[in-house]
Amino acid sequence: MSRPTSMEDLNAVIRRHSETLAAQLHAQRESLFPPDATKSMRKFSSGEAAGLLGVNDSYLRKLHLDGKGPSPELTAGNRRMYSAEDVAALRVLLEKTARKPGDYLPGRRDGDHLQVIGVMNFKGGSGKTTTSAHLAQRLALKGHRVLAIDLDPQASLTALHGVQPEFDLADGGTLYDAIRYKDPLSVRRVIRKTYIPNLDLIPGNLELMEFEHDTPRALAQGAAGLFFFRVRDVLSEVDPEYDVVVIDCPPQLGFLTMSALSASTGVLVTIHPEMLDVMSMSQFLRMTAELMDVIADSGADMSHDWMRYLLTRYEPTDAPQNRVVAFLRTMYGEKVLNAPMLKSTAISDAGLTKQTLYEVERGAFVRSTYDRALESMNAVTDEIAELIQRTWGRQ
Repeated sequence: MSRPTSMEDLNAVIRRHSETLAAQLHAQRESLFPPDATKSMRKFSSGEAAGLLGVNDSYLRKLHLDGKGPSPELTAGNRRMYSAEDVAALRVLLEKTARKPGDYLPGRRDGDHLQVIGVMNFKGGSGKTTTSAHLAQRLALKGHRVLAIDLDPQASLTALHGVQPEFDLADGGTLYDAIRYKDPLSVRRVIRKTYIPNLDLIPGNLELMEFEHDTPRALAQGAAGLFFFRVRDVLSEVDPEYDVVVIDCPPQLGFLTMSALSASTGVLVTIHPEMLDVMSMSQFLRMTAELMDVIADSGADMSHDWMRYLLTRYEPTDAPQNRVVAFLRTMYGEKVLNAPMLKSTAISDAGLTKQTLYEVERGAFVRSTYDRALESMNAVTDEIAELIQRTWGRQ
């Protein structure tokens, strides 16, 4: 039986819709950020800057009056506003007079190893990219030298940082360039500075899928070697230059994820506390364990400094969610982070303009909504920062 002549070719429809959507997204970006403009971080109030530095607002005011450190911008209402660069400069200044090393620059010291955090789950909508973006930005704003890697071909982390994959990465520029089997580039060639001090980015796009296609061919030809070490090996090139690497992993257990797992020193699994998501996570954990066994049998050390589960999009008033949370905490105990990431319109609305809570203007939201979301996010990221410090032998 022949097909109806009115039936459209699916491939043509998908391609046309893809091109239309990409063009519209590009036009939207051009309206928000003109071609000659770059994305920038908003200014922080004196209270926010003091909170990031861990000092009192009055102390910042004294530094300003004494002419020490960068001069903040003064608003019409005589409020002091600090740029992210000002906060970074103040951090260096304060460290010189700190009571003990690391009070204001909490990164690595001699003997500390690079922390590589793999953020993963193979179910979409678990908050993986939201977690990765906020974690990377918060660590950088708090004084760590951070490299964020978008290993997800969907490239949402990349878009959040002002890079549109379809237009800005047409000629490559992802981690694939450094881990491919034929003529790999130095990883330095694909690292980009961002508009946030101390935060660099390796963007992603669909090109990353080539690694999933290349690896079986390379294995068949005996040319892949220990393919799961490729991410680890390229990171060794820039090891001394960073304190923390945050990897937004693909939502699947492929060769990219296996290589990211082998490179990671810490693993963060995001969980939306709904029963269907927990059932999906059960399969994810089972398959991950089996894959790690295979890698370990090949001679890899698959031990990690830590592994934690992060509850995301959590609604405290949702009784079924609370039952799932109690179930998870009973099973996994301290492996579940104490702080959950709350579900909030502030997070989703900020994402509409490709911003995080740290970038978006507070005045764009109802104050209580924004403050509640920010408090939740800070609690999550700071708990992970504490894990990093403990790994380095510090409190």
